[in-house]
Amino acid sequence: MGPIWMTLLLVSTLGFFSWSAFRRLRQVKVGVPDPRFEWTGEQIADRAKTLLIYAFGQKKMPNYTLAGFAHVGIFVAFQVLLLNSLMLWGRGFDPSFDFWGLLSTDHLFGKLYSFAKEMAAFAAIVGSMAFLYLRWVKRGEDSGDPKEVKNKPRMTLGHHVDRYVFTEPILILFIIITMMSADFLYVGASLALDAAASGEPIHAGWWEPFGGIFAQLLAGVDSSRVVTALQHAGFWWHSAFVLIFLNILPYSKHFHVLTVIPNVFAYERRPNALPKVEDLEGKVEREESLGINRLTDLTYKHIMDLYTCTECGRCSDNCPAYITGKKLSPKHLTLAIRDHLYATEKAMFGKDALVEEPSDTASAAPKESDAEEAIHTFPQAPEGGYFVGETVVDLVPNILHPEVIWSCTSCRACEEQCPVMISYVDKIIGMRREEVMMKNEFPGELQGAFNGIETNGNPWNISAMDRGDWADGLGVPTLSDKPDAQVLYWVGCAASYDDRAKKVARAVSKLLKKARVDFAILGTEETCTGDPARRAGNEYLFQMLAEQNIETLNGYEASKKTIITACPHCFNTLANEYSDFGGTYDVVHHADFLNGLLVAGKLVPSKAVKGKVVYHDSCYLGRYNQIYDSPRQILQSIEGLELTEVEYWNRKKGLCCGAGGAQMFMEEHGDERVNNKRTLQLLNTGATTIASGCPFCMTMLTDGLKAQEKEEEIGQRDIAEILADAIELDEVEQTPVAAE
Repeated sequence: MGPIWMTLLLVSTLGFFSWSAFRRLRQVKVGVPDPRFEWTGEQIADRAKTLLIYAFGQKKMPNYTLAGFAHVGIFVAFQVLLLNSLMLWGRGFDPSFDFWGLLSTDHLFGKLYSFAKEMAAFAAIVGSMAFLYLRWVKRGEDSGDPKEVKNKPRMTLGHHVDRYVFTEPILILFIIITMMSADFLYVGASLALDAAASGEPIHAGWWEPFGGIFAQLLAGVDSSRVVTALQHAGFWWHSAFVLIFLNILPYSKHFHVLTVIPNVFAYERRPNALPKVEDLEGKVEREESLGINRLTDLTYKHIMDLYTCTECGRCSDNCPAYITGKKLSPKHLTLAIRDHLYATEKAMFGKDALVEEPSDTASAAPKESDAEEAIHTFPQAPEGGYFVGETVVDLVPNILHPEVIWSCTSCRACEEQCPVMISYVDKIIGMRREEVMMKNEFPGELQGAFNGIETNGNPWNISAMDRGDWADGLGVPTLSDKPDAQVLYWVGCAASYDDRAKKVARAVSKLLKKARVDFAILGTEETCTGDPARRAGNEYLFQMLAEQNIETLNGYEASKKTIITACPHCFNTLANEYSDFGGTYDVVHHADFLNGLLVAGKLVPSKAVKGKVVYHDSCYLGRYNQIYDSPRQILQSIEGLELTEVEYWNRKKGLCCGAGGAQMFMEEHGDERVNNKRTLQLLNTGATTIASGCPFCMTMLTDGLKAQEKEEEIGQRDIAEILADAIELDEVEQTPVAAE
């Protein structure tokens, strides 16, 4: 087909791509190594499994039916047609090249591959047409989620709407359609020429259905020169457009085609645990960054995240902050940092004396009323910027509005939905850490929580001596009195000080006693796990508490005991984060523990509890730790109780109550509150009782019921209280499930 032309095509396109890829790679190296990467054999095997499931298997894509299956079709097509593209480039040097007979249609494998190739190419065309429909026709409509009140369209959330929504995606989609159609044209013209040369009618085998259609269309063309020209056109169109597409990737959102595999492979295996800040005191003394302040504070994985974002908007669709009108859009946050990274490239590497001025679009003032315009414009880094001189551009507030990072509930709904495994929460908490510990800039409400945790070991700032008062009259021993107890009940701050949560602690204790569990509490020796402080960015306070608690627990040989918690936040911290500080324990949430007692027959419900109950999934219990079934199994074990679900917004898609990420101790801004939105979702099920397994959720949902003036008719109870009621324990506080 022309060795000289093919050589020029390959050398020029692959050379330019190599240069572009080098530019992006050097920007990755601006970041710092991720301290959490572990490369043991077990870790590599686990990462490879995840890669197969989520990258190659496209597991999360069908969550959005049309777009998901369209993407799967295109993705599969590119995998299948890669071999075909290599074969065509080879035919640029040898027209008969077919991988030395491997792909020859004279053999069964070649026929099978040809059929798979054509079906995959057709799937890619259909998928591309679907995306054209979504981006061109439906771009101004709702998000496509029938289970929710209309939100802002996902496809119009791009940083520069015109470029991201129209020019680039439409161009890419037309390139894909052209590539696939060109291959059909090439096959069809080749079949027509072969038939003309043999003097026989065109005959296409079952292995080339679409090429056969094109061949039949060319059957009426009398001129072999025209058919030959079409054959060459199909060949060069496909061969060249694959390479053109490759060179567009590093400059577009479609760079994820190349970065998704390493990004998924590098995804942190412990998303439920924030990374430990090593040598914290030393960094403070040396005035080093404690989190994420500038581009150079991002890890390699963080920068890969920026490259890998598909701009699909699924993260924002499911973000409680975004859908309630806050300035935070996880997608927009990623795009803002990525745009800033690209804009500072010249300054980073000292190639130009001056940096281009921002465009008029980029310098426009943010619209305070529109969540999708919440990102601040950014100043360009000066000459020499990051490598030569002092880094002068802080991400907050120059790139991101402070409200962006303080609106996050750390619920991880964004990460759960992201099909390419982008991390959001650790970035946001890293930025909070800088604001709190280095700049002393944070919401004023947090100061009281910080003071309370530091002084009295709880964010309510109630005397530490009152921590065990909730157990008065129950005869619950402390570990100091019974150090050999097999089970430690970690009560938590909420159940120790909040009057409503105290009832849950009493119910849990009575259930444990009923089941003859050998347990004890720490009493006044217990203090806050540090979760609110850590999620609020106060890493120093968290580490102080972690070391204190671990010393206490290890003093009682807690590693040999089972620790029960009724608070998902305490559960997650004790189970997943204390191990970084020398505290490795067997921690069980009370939902799992109580369900185990039911299964073992140590607890037997004897009383019918009538009513329709909806269970609210706590983020730190569900998405963080995959505990979905146990609470529901407890409720289903109770006679007369009808369990229902919120449509769509349940289990891993459950909407946050609004308390996570230290939001429990901050004032929520905006016209719509997260807890109210979640409460309305739960009320719409027609349930007469809302069940939960988290004291923070209970508080937020109770406030939501009050806002709807439903607190008198709708019950709000922990699963332990409902179970205690069904077992008819003596002296259980009477807050019954509301009957229909």
